[in-house]
Amino acid sequence: MRTFLILLGLTVAVVVAGYHASPWPSALVIRVIFEAGGRAANAALAKHVPPNITARLNERYDQADPDAFLDVYYPSGIEGTSRSLPTIVWVHGGGFVSGSKDHIANYLKILAGKGYTVVGVDYSLAPRRTYPIPLRQLNAALAHLAKHAQALHVDASRIVLAGDSAGAHISAQIANIITSPEYAKAIGIVPALGPSQLAATILYCGPYDVGVFKVDGPLGWFMTTVLWSYSGSRDHTTNKAFALASVSHYVTSKFPPTFISAGNSDPLLPHSVAMADALAKEGVRVDRLFFAPEHTPSLPHEYQFNLDSDAGQLALARSLEFLSSIVAAR
Repeated sequence: MRTFLILLGLTVAVVVAGYHASPWPSALVIRVIFEAGGRAANAALAKHVPPNITARLNERYDQADPDAFLDVYYPSGIEGTSRSLPTIVWVHGGGFVSGSKDHIANYLKILAGKGYTVVGVDYSLAPRRTYPIPLRQLNAALAHLAKHAQALHVDASRIVLAGDSAGAHISAQIANIITSPEYAKAIGIVPALGPSQLAATILYCGPYDVGVFKVDGPLGWFMTTVLWSYSGSRDHTTNKAFALASVSHYVTSKFPPTFISAGNSDPLLPHSVAMADALAKEGVRVDRLFFAPEHTPSLPHEYQFNLDSDAGQLALARSLEFLSSIVAAR
């Protein structure tokens, strides 16, 4: 026990010392904690996965990029046919420094069981690779899906961009890149899809305004680490290009219909509310799922992945109702 405490103390000391010189030590601590949570959440969803889902795993979407893999799920009944289904492209969360498509695999299978082709996209993690690389990777993944749509049972005319936490932010930025030529030009990305191909977005628990994050207080260490890691700048406010990551300030009336939600105890809840308000101000259809402050049990960040809870089941049902209404309209 004494040896363990000594090692723990030395580990903490190394992390604290390294924190002032590089985001790496703290980012690795966050990664270990988040990835353990991601694996546990995915395992808890296994009992909800329907039978007869075909999986095509680790499809390479960019031969030149060692991180560029995606998974595709669809009902097994369409295997061997030329049928394509409305397609949900889901980007995982993890604070930009952690996470994997593997951690959301069972949730994506559940969605596929509702009659969709569902794609989980991996992207490079910070601090090794920084903003806007994940945006370029998601754009490349969309290009791959459009090019190989028939083989993957993808309906490239009915793409839904979805994501949770950091993945919601990445998906929201790409949705804005697709629908706003000015925003695409400012970031320097030529969109792989046309606006008519993007049917909707589903955004859970995301951060949409990097300018409002506080780097002091209880979450100061975490926020400093994440923003430093992802922006590549010790003080992210000095990075002018990173200011464009505040996507809620740049949305237009062309942004696709959006379902947006966050739990009542999620620290990022204000981001989702502000994003919903910004879209509604532009006249975009927004379906919101928010909860009263006094809702019990309190709903944490990423509450939607807990399908053993009433709130998680409600979030899934509302997401599917939203999707159904969009697909029927197209």
